[in-house]
Amino acid sequence: MISIITAVYNQLPINRLFVAALECYSHLPYELIIIDNGSTDGSAEFFESKGARVVRNPANYSYPYTQNQGIQLAKYDYLAFFNNDIIVAPGWDADLISVMTTHELDLVCPAAIERAESERATRRFRRHWKWIKGTTRFLGVSENALRFRHRLMYLNWPKFCARRKAKYGQQILEGFAGHSILSTRRAITLLGLWDERIQAADFDLYLRSKQRAIEQQDIKPIHIALGVFHHHFERLTLKAKPPRFADAEQLISLEAKWSKEKMTSLLADVHAYKGAVK
Repeated sequence: MISIITAVYNQLPINRLFVAALECYSHLPYELIIIDNGSTDGSAEFFESKGARVVRNPANYSYPYTQNQGIQLAKYDYLAFFNNDIIVAPGWDADLISVMTTHELDLVCPAAIERAESERATRRFRRHWKWIKGTTRFLGVSENALRFRHRLMYLNWPKFCARRKAKYGQQILEGFAGHSILSTRRAITLLGLWDERIQAADFDLYLRSKQRAIEQQDIKPIHIALGVFHHHFERLTLKAKPPRFADAEQLISLEAKWSKEKMTSLLADVHAYKGAVK
């Protein structure tokens, strides 16, 4: 029912955690499509051993390029664009689809450390996670170290997620967390593929969905499902020190595509927490 598309470069420990969480917490059938950008640590072989469809790129390619590769291979009508450095919530798939159905959404994200239900809550999550990362830096990024940090952050992950689901149910808030986006094929048809010139592709996708919502009114912008929460380890990809993108010459900044005035206007609702929960 869901095609999960994930690009990776090395990071075998977090790749193991990512798959373990999907296997444990997914309720619906899914296919896992891995775009491997030249891993040398056995990550591609690991994903293949788990039944994933692995595309082995000869070099490291940008995020939107790899996501479009995945779209071309995806079999299902729901497309999950997931970073590899996340831990999904129990029942994330059924819950996100339920939210999409209830609110007639084609694009949805879970809540996360970077984007919670309010500015205050987001600051609280970020401070807590920053403290945990700082105090456990000496442990490195082994699988056990990552599990330990995650446990320190939430104590009991299923119970934490259950409390959020009970509290927020199917409430939504306009905005996005770029590491976990669930889309319908209809959204791709209306908005087009990821813009392969923009590495900040999640921002660009939000801006395109928002602009079309205003101009065509046939789709809603990306919303956050507050009752679903994904943990994002943050910045692990940068710490892996991936090679320069093979398509780097074609990449442009977000500002080169969108004027400052246009972005300010379209992003206004993303930062308007108060009174925005539905």
